Amino acid sequence: MKFKLSLFCLSILIAPASHAFDRITGKDFASRSEVIAQGAMAATSHPLATQVALDIMKQGGNAIDAAIAANAALGLMEPTGNGIGGDLYAMIWDAKTGKLYGLNASGRSPLGLSYDTLKAELDKLGRSDLPPHGMLPISVPGTIDGWFEMHQKFGNLPMPQLLQPTIDYAEKGFPVTELIAYYWNRSVPLLSPQPGDFKGSFTIDGKAPTKGQLFKNPGLAYTLRAVAKDGRDAFYRGEITRKIDTFMRENGGYLRFTDFANHRSDWVEPVGVDYKGYTLWELPPNGQGIAALQMLQILKNFDLAAMGFNSPDSLHVLVEAKKLAFEDRAKFYADLDFYKTPISVLISEEYGRERAKLIGPRAAQRVDAGNPNLYEGDTIYMTTADKDGNMVSLIQSNYRGMGSGVVVPGLGFVFQDRGQMFSMDKNHANVYEPGKRPFNTIIPAFITKAGKPLVSYGVMGGAMQPQGHVQILVNMVDFGMNLQEAGDAPRWQHLGSTEPTDGQDAYLKNGGYIEVERGIPFETVRELQKRGHNVRHGLGGFGGYQAIMRDHTNGVWIGASESRKDGQAAGF
Repeated sequence: MKFKLSLFCLSILIAPASHAFDRITGKDFASRSEVIAQGAMAATSHPLATQVALDIMKQGGNAIDAAIAANAALGLMEPTGNGIGGDLYAMIWDAKTGKLYGLNASGRSPLGLSYDTLKAELDKLGRSDLPPHGMLPISVPGTIDGWFEMHQKFGNLPMPQLLQPTIDYAEKGFPVTELIAYYWNRSVPLLSPQPGDFKGSFTIDGKAPTKGQLFKNPGLAYTLRAVAKDGRDAFYRGEITRKIDTFMRENGGYLRFTDFANHRSDWVEPVGVDYKGYTLWELPPNGQGIAALQMLQILKNFDLAAMGFNSPDSLHVLVEAKKLAFEDRAKFYADLDFYKTPISVLISEEYGRERAKLIGPRAAQRVDAGNPNLYEGDTIYMTTADKDGNMVSLIQSNYRGMGSGVVVPGLGFVFQDRGQMFSMDKNHANVYEPGKRPFNTIIPAFITKAGKPLVSYGVMGGAMQPQGHVQILVNMVDFGMNLQEAGDAPRWQHLGSTEPTDGQDAYLKNGGYIEVERGIPFETVRELQKRGHNVRHGLGGFGGYQAIMRDHTNGVWIGASESRKDGQAAGF
């Protein structure tokens, strides 16, 4: 029997499976359409958390209420990336005042742990830097205080109503999703030996829950019930605090009741730079957000659109800009209460223009921090939006995966290990000191245009975050992608830059290396290698993107969710 294949059918047979021929945009990497809704929108890394946010807004809550409720749910359902033992940062667009507000809800190091005592503890371990697990890298958890700050300033529904969905899921159980199950399984062997009850709280018969398996956390339900009943003081000045204090004293930890009682979050002014008519807003240090702004001030000196998406020229310039910004990040970003980072100079057009002159035709192998004084210096991301025009850009983390591994029996959460980000160089801006906030990687982002709110977004994941923020913005502004396409597009990340944990005199010595996702053309990779770049293909680690955009013309919300994660954007 003879038959003929049309050219179209033949192309389907021989094309890679990843090509999406039904996408009207023609972009092979586009995974799905944007989500569009008139009333409200939520985008989180877990579908059930997204539904919690929408339910709260259907009950009369606003975007701030929804963000708190969804974040609580994520702490239960995605403990591999966040929880009430970690820190929180947020940017909130308040429709009533027409203003963008910033919140730094990160915690500080123990007041009773001096530099010399910490150094002696590290010497016992044979280390020159802080370890990723155990008692030494633990700082005060800032998340719950952050919730109450947001709620007091902007909230609508009572806090018990916002926490009840998570309490119910913690008591009755929730099904574990695929990617979270994978990372959970990786964490269990590392964290089970740590002091406390990690194994009893976060395993089922000693093993991580598998995909689809129901998991319960009665300890977290207990803690959240206390917080719902007695407010933030239940965690920072109450019975829970006393239990933490006792546990730390008995197990060689340094956090005390006083550390919790003295904790405060800070409302801060976001800082922004214009990029071709769009303003990207970030929070000032101790976070790394201004690295994205520094990159943009460098990139505006080049015509990326003319170079082309994922071309050798555009990727070369993007990577070199990252190298330059990250050397400044390593040297100058620290807690502003202890070190006056020269923010206005670092993110200025003049400084960006001078740094841009350092980008040549080949990959830079040695890169130093600039001298700004000459010019005068695993995580979750989620976003919500409501019918009144309020928007929340929120990021929250335990730092490395499930954090320190330290769990106080009966409380149901893991303490973060963010203190690992301190430097032990006494001359460094980010040197360890008691009562100091360590350098922090988690950063929310926000875009305005002509003074109006446009996009609330983030790309969680360590040093990938500033790089991801820039890639998303460039994808939309320079390469004309929509909100979902901008996140689906193949990503790159540069690794090997100097870190804020290194010494004051450290610098990038060997050029570092680039990891690229499948989808970056082979021709581009080959040309980058010719220019002296060390290019590798990465497997994961390219961030977790969620975004909401305001369509002012049609009066609707547009949502996008990371195709690399378990999440969902949804609205009504």
